[in-house]
Amino acid sequence: MKLCRYGAAGAEQPGLVDAEGRVRDLSGHVASIDGALLADPARLAAVAALDPENLPLVDGTPRYGVPVAGTRKFIAIGLNYADHAAESNLPIPDEPVVFNKWVSCLQGPNDPVVIPRGSTKTDWEVELGIVIGRGGHDIAQGDAIEHVAGYVCVNDVSERHWQLERGPTWDKGKGFPTFGPVGPWLVTRDEVPDPRALSMWLDVNGERMQDGSTATMIFGVEEIVSYCSRLMQLEPGDIITTGTPPGVGMGQKPEPRYLKAGDVVTLGIGGLGAQRQDVVAAEARG
Repeated sequence: MKLCRYGAAGAEQPGLVDAEGRVRDLSGHVASIDGALLADPARLAAVAALDPENLPLVDGTPRYGVPVAGTRKFIAIGLNYADHAAESNLPIPDEPVVFNKWVSCLQGPNDPVVIPRGSTKTDWEVELGIVIGRGGHDIAQGDAIEHVAGYVCVNDVSERHWQLERGPTWDKGKGFPTFGPVGPWLVTRDEVPDPRALSMWLDVNGERMQDGSTATMIFGVEEIVSYCSRLMQLEPGDIITTGTPPGVGMGQKPEPRYLKAGDVVTLGIGGLGAQRQDVVAAEARG
């Protein structure tokens, strides 16, 4: 299934994307696409058994929100592609690099990205996101896939000055408001038999910047879920974004290239849909 949340920000309704890419209203069957639903195999199976043709068709082109509501943790993995580590002039990690993106940065896939006040190093990163279904702590790697509800497309927007030049914690540059576009859909695990066989791309103003595949990830989905669960209690609806292939602005040659107001970022992952963000400047502080 492709599950979504559509409508105005803060008032999204649950939906299902049919085979023709049209949004169908699910509000007559579920209250929300959230952790409680994703953690309940019987309820998910009941939704999967519905005939989309019998669900109300949503008119027009509604706004997509974050595909899962109530996410409590937005976890990120850094340097998970060897060639991205090389372009960042950083060593390939021996184990996953884990940091946080604040849940307050989560937004719909086509909402504008706001450059923080004074920033000159706001960057892009297309990434595969894992959405947790059944929670747990200290999950064995062999069991980890059973805790995955599905997958999403993520733009891990990053402010490199705050990330790399203002002390040792990456979190500083990763969670500014609007820095977490997710969606447009949550694709359930059964529709992604091999999460290491997904194409990934990102364009800035129509110019291809990233063109990669999840096949080159250093740490796979099962290892990431198991590793993170050793550090924390994973909860239904948590999102783990798993790293980016090369082509980020920081790695451009001969000089880095960063986002500026007026830019348009488009990105996508095979089978998981595409995003589009207008880049805007923050309002000046009075």
